[in-house]
Amino acid sequence: MSNRTPTRRQLLAGGGAALAVAAFTGARPASAAVPSSASALAGAPVTAAGDGGIPSATLLRWARDTWASMVAMTDPGTGLVSDNIDGALTSAGSRYTSPTNIGGYLWSAVVARELGIIGAAECHRRIAQTLTTLGTLKRNAASGQFYNWYDVTDGSVLTTWPDDGSTVHPFLSSVDNGWLAAALMVVRSAEPTLAGKAQRLLHAMNFGSYYDKDARPGGLMRGGFWETEQPGSVRGNYLGVGPDVYYTGHHYDTTVSETRIASYIAIARGQAPRELYYATWRTFPDSCDWSWQEQKPVGEHRTYLGLDVFEGAYTYRGMRIVPGWGGSMFEALMPDMFVPEETWAPRSWGVNHPLTVRAHREFGLDDAQFGYWGFSPASRPGGGYDVYGVDLIGLNPDGYPADLQGTNVDIGFEGCREGTNPHPAFGDGVVTPHASFLAMMHEPAEAVANLTRIERDLGAYGRGGFFDAVAVRSGTIARRYLSLDQAMVLGSIGNVLADDVIRRHFVRGEVQDVIKPLIGLEEFGAGAAS
Repeated sequence: MSNRTPTRRQLLAGGGAALAVAAFTGARPASAAVPSSASALAGAPVTAAGDGGIPSATLLRWARDTWASMVAMTDPGTGLVSDNIDGALTSAGSRYTSPTNIGGYLWSAVVARELGIIGAAECHRRIAQTLTTLGTLKRNAASGQFYNWYDVTDGSVLTTWPDDGSTVHPFLSSVDNGWLAAALMVVRSAEPTLAGKAQRLLHAMNFGSYYDKDARPGGLMRGGFWETEQPGSVRGNYLGVGPDVYYTGHHYDTTVSETRIASYIAIARGQAPRELYYATWRTFPDSCDWSWQEQKPVGEHRTYLGLDVFEGAYTYRGMRIVPGWGGSMFEALMPDMFVPEETWAPRSWGVNHPLTVRAHREFGLDDAQFGYWGFSPASRPGGGYDVYGVDLIGLNPDGYPADLQGTNVDIGFEGCREGTNPHPAFGDGVVTPHASFLAMMHEPAEAVANLTRIERDLGAYGRGGFFDAVAVRSGTIARRYLSLDQAMVLGSIGNVLADDVIRRHFVRGEVQDVIKPLIGLEEFGAGAAS
């Protein structure tokens, strides 16, 4: 693993992200001209039959097997799901979990019920058990936020890492708590008899505990905090109640990031101002002072809510795309699994999401010639965990690579620095199936075709559904399942086959009232390159 690669612990602690398409010239071919998942909220629910003959039986099989892995990872006594399990589903799993993992299990149970994989009684029982256990877990008293790692067998906060015995300093992550809060918001709508339990847990969670109003105009969210001083931490108390805490040295300051789910929730619940949404970077500035970034952005300045926003974009294969930190699929599309961003914000996310998917597809098939596509952080074939993405649509100058060799593309920064590796030869590409499932909400036919070939030709499929990753040239498979990645699979299938079930339940109430008009104001610099 290279020095630039964060560990899974760092990624789940929120550290990784810190460091109109139809008119687009050369739009995807007619065989792929399928409408994106537009949501019942917009009056256009997606069904299998409406998506150009997407094989519902195949999706249901994939969902059923994926759910089997979630069941295998879940402790029968606590209802807490493990972080990961071996591909044979023969172990009890990792025996540790995070708020994101727990949230993923909750929304996956809703999907399993909606698809008929489990009955209503079983869904209710599973969710009730997990909510009851959540109510017993130790939390930060002032903020109501959950710690990042718990033992699944008894719910205790981890202070020693099970894999190597190293010390764990209990951390509270804004993005991980965001995914748990999102799941609780889904549950309170999808399981009305458990709404009170879910709402009580949610009500205690104050995301204002991460909001730094002085970070820049509009403020920013911190990555999280510890209760004891750590190297590089910053002492503070944004809530003004309880003892001081020790914040991460970084803020979440980019827009195309999985971390925006926590911002959406904080804004919707009145725990951070609306301006927070426009305070983050679309790209970094286009001056030589910022020439360390992946490439020179193009764009113009616009004003929203009194804030100046540089609507920058990166250029790739005739497209202008607002990049994420690493160019990975989950940075761009995991929040979209909950918020119908492409319909609520047609001039921003409605353009950028389909182009991001197209970029992944064209990179994998045409540029790198892997024969497959879809790149996102996942298990590393051969062991461990790594980050993967399309380097040229990521801000990170070191890149999230797309192959086992860690190939870094560097085209330079026009007028400021020369590129060192503008036309690399790619090695053993690593595709991650959950990325294609996220893409299914925008390119359903292409995503299903890609996944079908991953299963059939690469054999990257087991009792619990798709294995976490596969290196396409060597055929090396990461034969394990991660509950987070499996939850993205189920959430995506649920949205495609069950009328945007995750989105419908998440956005009811404050999210639709506050977030829809907020993000609808914006026009990204994304689209066709001139």
